Amino acid sequence: MSLAFEEIFGIRDAFRGVAMAGRTDAWIVNDTAAAHGIPLHSPHLARVREVYIRHLASELHQPGNGRKGTMPGVRELLDTLAARDDVYLALVTGNYEAGARLKLEYFDLWRYFACGAFGDDAPLRNGLVSKAIAQVTACGGPALSAADAIVIGDTPLDVECASFCGARSLAVATGSHSVEQPRATGADVVLPDLSDTDQVLRVLQIRT
Repeated sequence: MSLAFEEIFGIRDAFRGVAMAGRTDAWIVNDTAAAHGIPLHSPHLARVREVYIRHLASELHQPGNGRKGTMPGVRELLDTLAARDDVYLALVTGNYEAGARLKLEYFDLWRYFACGAFGDDAPLRNGLVSKAIAQVTACGGPALSAADAIVIGDTPLDVECASFCGARSLAVATGSHSVEQPRATGADVVLPDLSDTDQVLRVLQIRT
């Protein structure tokens, strides 16, 4: 994303000091544009998504300095949940859909999610869970209420978006926030990570 801003606007390290964790890409881009005096109606700003996706596709294949990988237990949990007939997996992310797909396909995780809601046109993320639930039904999945949904995320904003629509939340401290931070924002359950699949199923109240 920094490379995209540098290419389009000639601004290096444009995102320094801009909060990112848990926010939608559109939100991040708009905040960064405002910080540099770029009008939100600028036609150049409309190019950011396209140029970012181009750079992302290339950067994913560059060395990650130890920061690139799947978190503990994620693949095992997805394998377990995907094999069940009483669970439906959907993706809720602030990433642009094309960016989310690139990232998850790189780690062979995209195939677990038949549908979801993305941050392409969402300035904030609180409406994304409801959109994802509607997409589940549209994709041929079960008709769900928000109370049937469980949001798993690693930021207080993930907890907030679950609470906003009446869903439950499981927060994991594998991002930039401690166990205490999502707990303070009202997460239903907080775990250090997802490495213990049986424990995760128990706290999700899913029969084993």
